[in-house]
Amino acid sequence: MEEDLSSLRSRALKIVKILKRTYPRERHVSGDPYRTLIKCIISQRNRDEVTDRVAEELFKRYPTIEDIARASVEEMQEFLRSLKVGLWRSKGRWIVESSRIILEKYGGRVPDKFEELIKLPGIGRKCANIVLAYGFGIPAIPVDTHVNRISKRLGLVPKDASPEDVEERLKQLIPKDEWLYVNHAMVDHGKRICRPIKPRCEVCPLKNLCPKVEIRKV
Repeated sequence: MEEDLSSLRSRALKIVKILKRTYPRERHVSGDPYRTLIKCIISQRNRDEVTDRVAEELFKRYPTIEDIARASVEEMQEFLRSLKVGLWRSKGRWIVESSRIILEKYGGRVPDKFEELIKLPGIGRKCANIVLAYGFGIPAIPVDTHVNRISKRLGLVPKDASPEDVEERLKQLIPKDEWLYVNHAMVDHGKRICRPIKPRCEVCPLKNLCPKVEIRKV
């Protein structure tokens, strides 16, 4: 029987509470929207450990937005290539061009509006929401591969939902004051338990709320 919206909301809230308790984080907001934005550009199709290493090296060499904006696109591309970053051509251009736009159009301050963020080179829905959530502390739900996969496995969204549809559906189901926790908690859960291949359902704290577990029992 198809779950009605009220039941879905109730189950979604229980899921979020368990995830928050299972994967607590002392700090959710970096307080530095610009560095959050640059890290998000670097992170595309990269593992977290690669992103962290490259971002550290980048800000060591280019400490400020002015330093990055003054660099040529070719210089930034070569820098990223030397660090073995995937998509280094595109990312080098996006980093420099976005920095220049933020300086020239926004006076050096990253815009805190979704509609403005997605106009920046290399910034799509996911990155815009990451900047809002982790840079500014503004409620948003970034949908990455973990959020997309887990939301569908838990039956919170249809299997064929696009990332944008997943985002909108989760916003309907989860109270706004919980949005900031959804991404980090589902990312942690996706890495440790609800993995793409061979999910560890037997030790999952959500197994009593997950229809996939019931299917596997049959």
